[in-house]
Amino acid sequence: MLSSAFSAIVVYGQELMPGRVGMVSGMFFGFAFGMAGVGAAVLGVLADWTSIEFVYRVCAFLPAIGMLAVLLPDVERKRLSATA
Repeated sequence: MLSSAFSAIVVYGQELMPGRVGMVSGMFFGFAFGMAGVGAAVLGVLADWTSIEFVYRVCAFLPAIGMLAVLLPDVERKRLSATA
């Protein structure tokens, strides 16, 4: 569920830097896997301090962070106004 928007995020990054498609893809994949490793370690420590049930409850709210995507700038509107 959380990784379902990953491809859209990579394409969005590639649109921001059209001449650097490979670099943007590599940076996004590296950042995503790095953050996943850090997140797994943090959730493991949290589970040790509290309980696994508490971690499941916390993780249930993580998809709500995707609502922040509404705040992303509209690339198409800027592109259209720049060409007009």
